[in-house]
Amino acid sequence: MKIKRKPQGEVMVLELSGKIMGGPDYENFHSEVKALIKEGYVDIVLNFTGVPWVNSNGVGLLIGAYHILKRHGGRMTICGLKSRVLSILYVTQLHRVFEVYDTYKEAAASLLERRQSIA
Repeated sequence: MKIKRKPQGEVMVLELSGKIMGGPDYENFHSEVKALIKEGYVDIVLNFTGVPWVNSNGVGLLIGAYHILKRHGGRMTICGLKSRVLSILYVTQLHRVFEVYDTYKEAAASLLERRQSIA
């Protein structure tokens, strides 16, 4: 899995590419999330347009990141899911936990609206 940062104001969009399989991806991804928190980004959009597949370890990676962000008062949204990956979220019922959007712009707008309503 590769990660590319794309800041959108107070929200960070992470463009992911490649299969998300856990293993070394787990530590790399969690290190990235922790680094973003230290930099002040607690609201993150995961853009999955470049992700063809997520296995059960990859699902665990997402859940772990979700909880890290939540502990720091942040949120994580997901966008750009291919039908194979979206079906995994439905089978695991995680579509009820993660906010899922079609585009990163919609996902980022949702996070920004929440920030503005809190302020």
